[in-house]
Amino acid sequence: MIIFLYGPDTFRSRKKLSEIIERYQKVHKSGLNLRSFEGQSFTFQDLKAQLQSISMFKEKKLAVIKNAFGNKVFKELFLKNSDYFLRSEDIIVFFEEGDVPARDALSGFLKEKAGKSQEFGSLSGAQLKSWIRKEFKNYETEVEAAAVDKLAQEVGGDLWQMSNEIMKLVNYKERQKVGLDDVKMLVSSKIETDIFKTVDFIAKRDKKNAFRSIKDHLEKGDAPLYILSMINFQFRNLILVKAKCAGGANASPGQAASLAKEMGMHPFVFRKALYQSQSFSLEELKKIYQNIFKMDLAAKTGDLSPETALDLFISSGIPDIRR
Repeated sequence: MIIFLYGPDTFRSRKKLSEIIERYQKVHKSGLNLRSFEGQSFTFQDLKAQLQSISMFKEKKLAVIKNAFGNKVFKELFLKNSDYFLRSEDIIVFFEEGDVPARDALSGFLKEKAGKSQEFGSLSGAQLKSWIRKEFKNYETEVEAAAVDKLAQEVGGDLWQMSNEIMKLVNYKERQKVGLDDVKMLVSSKIETDIFKTVDFIAKRDKKNAFRSIKDHLEKGDAPLYILSMINFQFRNLILVKAKCAGGANASPGQAASLAKEMGMHPFVFRKALYQSQSFSLEELKKIYQNIFKMDLAAKTGDLSPETALDLFISSGIPDIRR
């Protein structure tokens, strides 16, 4: 059986992946037949050896393949041997962060042939508000409609931050009803955050002040994982704006407002991203974003502490050479 999970909303996609793994572990308790493969660090032969190995227990095997679309050789061999995997009773989960190439052969195969294929697009509007209400309900906490509207407006579709903000509100109110004033008092708007200053230092390759800016965030009480997610969010914006606006940072206020609306960004966020994106090539931005993703994933999976992940990103995840 093949399962395919993908899309920009990594909060929901990772939650779905965790649910699949938890269900598997409840049935197959040895833990010996679960293995994860990622990116360029594995081969087709590694996957095949895992699935063909003889188990001491009568268990299905579960192979989780993360972000394999850049692994060209693996993709080619997997597709050539796809019939074997379609017939297999073992479980193969393809987990891809972000959008997948529309014309990619593996993408097309998985969307058409996988036993379960699910895209996790960024939530907005009524869908986002519905998700917020359900999350409060999971914590057995009521929330005013105006508070839901304000959360959606201030935080947007970043469910990692939204989850943190909801938990903060629930703990503050001790599961009493959350109102608009509570959100106004406790929730930090993305627009108001000074994460832009940190990204400015990164754009200037000024690691000393980037470290100092991170320290300021920590001293204010911002969680390291939250800081990582905010940097991740802003560099994603830089890539989107860089790809959309190759002409430079000279858009008029009217043009900026129009482009911001088209891309679903606040005008201030758009103009800041447009300015900052000029300090990087698109290739540099993609490389930095990949480094952030690695650090963010390592922190969320427990391979690194969030503080260490932040330090490693600033010290080694930023190109040193000015263009």
